[in-house]
Amino acid sequence: MKTITTFPRKTVEHPDIGIIMPDGCRLSARVWMPEDAGKNPVPAILEHLPYRKRDGTTYRDCLTHPWFAGHGYACIRVDMRGNGDLQGLMEDEYTEQELQDACDVIAWAASQPWCNGNVGMMGISWGGFNSLQVAAKQPPALKAVISLCSTVDRYADDIHYKGGCLLNENFGWASTMLSYSSRPPDPAIVGESWREMWLERLENQPFLLKTWLAHQARDAYWKRGSVCEDFAAIQAAVLSIGGWHDGYRNTVANLVEGVKAPVKGVIGPWIHKYPHYAAPEPRIGFLQEALRWWDRWLKGVDTGVENDPAYRAWLMDSVRPARWHDARPGRWIAEAAWPSPRIATRAIDLLDRGAEPVIVGSRQDCGLEGGEYFPFTFGPELPGDQRGDDALSVCFDLPPLTEPIDVVGAAQLEIAVRADRPQANIAVRLCDVHPDGASELISYGLLNLTHHASHECPQALVPGAEISATVLLDQAAYRVPVGHRLRVAISTAYWPMIWPSPEPVALTLSSARLMLPVRPLATGDETSFQPPEAAAPWRTEQLRPANSERHLGRDQKTGIVTLAIVDDSGEVRDLDHGLTTGGIARETWTIGPDDPLSARGETHWTATLSRNEWSVRTETFTAIRSDRENFHLTARIEAYEGEKLIFERDFEEKIRRDHV
Repeated sequence: MKTITTFPRKTVEHPDIGIIMPDGCRLSARVWMPEDAGKNPVPAILEHLPYRKRDGTTYRDCLTHPWFAGHGYACIRVDMRGNGDLQGLMEDEYTEQELQDACDVIAWAASQPWCNGNVGMMGISWGGFNSLQVAAKQPPALKAVISLCSTVDRYADDIHYKGGCLLNENFGWASTMLSYSSRPPDPAIVGESWREMWLERLENQPFLLKTWLAHQARDAYWKRGSVCEDFAAIQAAVLSIGGWHDGYRNTVANLVEGVKAPVKGVIGPWIHKYPHYAAPEPRIGFLQEALRWWDRWLKGVDTGVENDPAYRAWLMDSVRPARWHDARPGRWIAEAAWPSPRIATRAIDLLDRGAEPVIVGSRQDCGLEGGEYFPFTFGPELPGDQRGDDALSVCFDLPPLTEPIDVVGAAQLEIAVRADRPQANIAVRLCDVHPDGASELISYGLLNLTHHASHECPQALVPGAEISATVLLDQAAYRVPVGHRLRVAISTAYWPMIWPSPEPVALTLSSARLMLPVRPLATGDETSFQPPEAAAPWRTEQLRPANSERHLGRDQKTGIVTLAIVDDSGEVRDLDHGLTTGGIARETWTIGPDDPLSARGETHWTATLSRNEWSVRTETFTAIRSDRENFHLTARIEAYEGEKLIFERDFEEKIRRDHV
């Protein structure tokens, strides 16, 4: 990535601009803009997050926002109420208060003498979500958004539930937010009130898992903020960007198909990162691509973005399975419209109705090669060799290919099935099997069979009664070469990606048909991007290097499997304002191979902040387990000033299982 230090316009940074909300709450904004914006007004770009602009997102902010400012934009990075250096309290994700605050900041920015009245909104993950949600509210000044690694459906395609199955990332992310939002503001910004603000924040800190588990079906709670409920409400121009190694693989296709306003989509081989510094490579010139979008919709410059293909994707070549790839070979493909009329669906019968039925009953530890839901750390988080999970699944292997095929789109598996229990999950994986047997994951799908007719109104299964169901797999763009074969692997467990059923389950498959989207073979790059560049990186002194580890062990007596994950983000000192920050996240997942009720997840987060003689630390602990009827949750916050414990709080909840 090329570092740019000279820009068309000289810039200035304001580390803390107060923005007063209508109810009197002060938001804190970090703002970059051209020096002469007062004389030559510019559009504004808002990024609105809970992730602490002073330390949490500083790395990417420094690469991105000064670059846009140097090209004639005012970039406004605002933390949400109850986070970072802001007043107020945060109750949940994507609340009406959060979205209204964003609308009020947009109106404030548009009214400033340095703004030309046009505003864009951008963000990745949380910021990608709320960019779309705010656009659906149609604030008058908002003309365009760039949404990365986001979703259109908070229930079916986020970290909470997938196919009606409970994702364990639901617990993991609640634990993450407990740590992030319980950290104090910076005394250098808020002054002596930092301790009072911190204690109020700690006293009112929610354990969000309680809320998220209270809504196990797709009810009004999830529909609010799911822009798929009314795509027509989005009237701002939308650029959607995602990555094949991220958890949000479906959003680009969904937005390009659903939004009626100007919309384009790009999906590369990346993990959950901005694509000018993401991996696996190739990276792209995301900032230049974004500038074309902003210039067209916020400045009225003819940049030709309307003529870009509707859908651009990195078609990945087959590789050897590995927990990490520095790069994924392949090529860029482009479609003028999405869904594309050039993509044909091949119906492949895996199990005919007249054939002998097949029994699927997996061990509870099937799924250990699935990787992280959304890889984040440039570490060993990608799916591994699927042979271990394949051995615990029922597999349907197609003949070796005599010609390569390009799988582009979302495959489906149509099944007729009987369950022997009133609740059952099914996991379906599409794999690329190498001639030597190595198995690489192409895509997967999940379905809680009590949701086969409706996510809104799940119904208990009648043991022994046959149902028809369709399992939708995630979008993919993948070339399967000659001599390889496709495998469809089916299991009743997918640990630790999803929480297990309350009882061991056996499914009887009477029929199975794979609906495979196949595109004419690409012969080379069909589109291209500029090489990546960015502004100067964050100026820090490294005190402890970052490190990511995963350790898998099995008790040879009990068979209990333990997956231990340690993500050490390291410790750095900011060379501009002197704040030292560090953190370590630990996760442990355990399960017995024959007992779904043995499943347990635990986390322990450590977060530290210091400057000179000032030093604080938070320790947060969470745990989840279940019996047949209920989930049992515990959490704890400890806050230290120096080595003195100044606050402690415990949470304990029991939540009834609802067809999960």
